Amino acid sequence: MPDERIPGKLIGAIVAVGSLAFIGILTETVMTVLFPQLMREFNVDTATVQWITTIYLLVVAATMPLSSYLNRRFKHRTLFLAAVSLAVLGSLIMIVGHAFPVILIARVIQGMGSGVATPLMINIILEQSPKSKVGRLMGVGSLVITVAPAIGPTVGGAVSSILPWRAIFVIVIPVILLISLPVGLKCIEQHHPTEEARLNPLQFVSIVLALCGLVMFLNQAGVAVSAAVSGGSATVSAVFAVVSLIVGLGALLFFGWSSKRSFSPLIRLGWLRDPMVLLHLIAYMLLPIVGIGFGYVITNVAQLSLGTSAFLSGALVLPGALIGAFFAPVGGMLYDRFGPVRPILGAFFAAICGPILLLVFSMRLTPVTLAGFYFIFGLGYSLGFSNIMTNALRNIAPQFMPDGNAVFNTCLQFGGAAGTALFSTILSVAQAGAGEEGSTTFRHATAVGGSWTFATMIGIVAIAICCLIAAFRIGAKRNSRL
Repeated sequence: MPDERIPGKLIGAIVAVGSLAFIGILTETVMTVLFPQLMREFNVDTATVQWITTIYLLVVAATMPLSSYLNRRFKHRTLFLAAVSLAVLGSLIMIVGHAFPVILIARVIQGMGSGVATPLMINIILEQSPKSKVGRLMGVGSLVITVAPAIGPTVGGAVSSILPWRAIFVIVIPVILLISLPVGLKCIEQHHPTEEARLNPLQFVSIVLALCGLVMFLNQAGVAVSAAVSGGSATVSAVFAVVSLIVGLGALLFFGWSSKRSFSPLIRLGWLRDPMVLLHLIAYMLLPIVGIGFGYVITNVAQLSLGTSAFLSGALVLPGALIGAFFAPVGGMLYDRFGPVRPILGAFFAAICGPILLLVFSMRLTPVTLAGFYFIFGLGYSLGFSNIMTNALRNIAPQFMPDGNAVFNTCLQFGGAAGTALFSTILSVAQAGAGEEGSTTFRHATAVGGSWTFATMIGIVAIAICCLIAAFRIGAKRNSRL
């Protein structure tokens, strides 16, 4: 395979667009650590303050399905400028907003910016990378996806201890305007012509309803289960969860039916008939449940079971995040050199050792072992995760890559939201009736909830590995027939 050079402008374009996506994901995870402070400032309860994160995730998930249409309809530079404008506007409103609804509006605007920037970065990589370097550049791109949510709790803990929480948005604006914007304007190039693609509003509404309904189902189902176990009233939450599930599934089925019959669908889905690609997609949606959910689990187990401070609990995630920053491109290089099977399966067989060790030692964890075992998971996860999407998109026709990118990124967002909802419910069930926070019984109950959570993580990663093994067997049979 020829050793093709990576153009300098491509590196600049990835840095420019990737930094926007990184900032968006980082600020989303930073906010979760600041919830207690935000509750006091805006005089809202836990259920209300959660909307700062939930509404952001909903908007990002709803924007990403548009990425295929936007990629066909508009130039990369136009989309980049739109993402910059949304990021800066959202940050300015966060700085000056002093009412909770205004903060939510800012989060909606920021979510739209992240929903444009992340698929744009991946489309640029897929379209403009030399074929022999796609894996390593996708690995670089995956830093945005894996590192930002991991270091968010650490940054949030640091900010809350030394600066007002709005300082994080004061800092990001100069980064966007002085680094991302000029680099992007200089380096982003257009390698494909735009086309007169049309936006199907009915399909867009249906996919938004589907995503919102499914995310709200997960959220409200968790609230209902927690309320039922603790002896409270779960009726309203349970009804809301059932209605959300019906709406979400109904809208999703309608979207699939409508896409098959549309001349110009919002997302072309024909490539999903390939079982090998579909199995990759299932694994790609399952693994972020663990990968992104780990940040929530570690910080809560550390504080509520081990009694650490908010800052230390966030710092425990940092070693795994830093190893991810280094090894994601290494995983891509291994993919480019050895193909998909050994780098991907080897990475996740290593990654599953992390939650296995956490389960074995769950009742006698220390901050050091908690961080160390997560480090093992983070190493394997960062080595293999981006390669799943890379390998799947390599097996579909080039004209459908923007559609595949949109679907994979949407499933990534949904998986991350599902992980937080699932693991928070498991911990809440374990803590129900265990006494006051900080008591010995409450700490023990949190440790028990942690063991349940780690067992669930093992099951999810194992299912993803089985999907990948099945996909590679299908690919091997196809190659043997050629």
